[in-house]
Amino acid sequence: MTCTRTLAMTLTFAMCACSPASPPATAPTAESVTVMSFNVQNLFDNVDDPDKDDKAYLPIEAKQNDAHIAECNTIEVDSWRDECLNLDWNDSIIDQKLSVLAAAIRQVNDGAGADIIAFQEVENASILNRLRNEKLADLGYRPAILIEGTDTRGIDVAFLSRLPLVGEARLHPLLIEEFPERAGDTRGVLQADFQLPDGSILTGFSVHFPAPFHPSAMRIAAYQHLASLRDALPDDHHVFAAGDFNTTSDEDAREGLLEKYARPHWIVAHEIGCDGCKGSYFYHRDSTWSFLDMILFSPARGAKTTAQIRGDSVFIANQTPAQRSENGTPERFQAASGTGVSDHWPVVATFQFTVKQ
Repeated sequence: MTCTRTLAMTLTFAMCACSPASPPATAPTAESVTVMSFNVQNLFDNVDDPDKDDKAYLPIEAKQNDAHIAECNTIEVDSWRDECLNLDWNDSIIDQKLSVLAAAIRQVNDGAGADIIAFQEVENASILNRLRNEKLADLGYRPAILIEGTDTRGIDVAFLSRLPLVGEARLHPLLIEEFPERAGDTRGVLQADFQLPDGSILTGFSVHFPAPFHPSAMRIAAYQHLASLRDALPDDHHVFAAGDFNTTSDEDAREGLLEKYARPHWIVAHEIGCDGCKGSYFYHRDSTWSFLDMILFSPARGAKTTAQIRGDSVFIANQTPAQRSENGTPERFQAASGTGVSDHWPVVATFQFTVKQ
């Protein structure tokens, strides 16, 4: 991939910077907005929610009863069953999880963090507001934006933002009629409309597509769903989608999902920057990297400002020691030892806005 790829959209790009780890820090300004996509890997509180399958994420003392043990023993996957029975998700471990997530977020903009963060795998607004209030209180983020979905595990998509919200956020359910038996493993698309300093609107979509073990047809449906939401917006909205698209490099090579369902509608941030980046997720079973996590951008089709992704701003925020294993791969959070952060690395990009002359 080169940095000069021509894209059939009304967008002019800065030249790429071939430094995947340490882009120039950029303070938030009225002319730019920095976005981070971050799958935080099971950010749960430790309060039992009867409407969610959160029984693994409880303190160990809450698991010492026959009903809990019997329910855990119905889980077929050995590692999940062991987690349900033995994971001690206590207050200290939650505090450690929040601390390492905050450190990863503070890598951006000289410690100021991204202006908007799109999250995946968050249990509820309460635990995300704890991250905001306890670990990021000095960064000026507004209250968490999260609408409870219907995922069986209870994981949701969300936003933290310094930009004001215009109107109410909306959750657009992903309904795939061909696979009704898999509906419990789908997340809706969270839409939030943010007001830029000049009064124009930047619409954000936080997404978490169906996992790779599901048929490709489910991710195709998710891409099509996202494109239809973008197309329904007013022409003067700038639009981004950020999150875990769960499209592996192998699947993309085989099925051409980005070429067919992403690039016709969006600019893919890591394709115009982040040269040298291997990916945001590493599959140990076959030693392959994938950009499961992506930031997509679509400039307004008619607005008083033009917009572009700064190629030199696109990078993977993976430089805190806790984020990297000895092999240089994402280090998932391990509650038993309190080590690691997430099995995904965050992706970052800055959108530059220019008033038309």
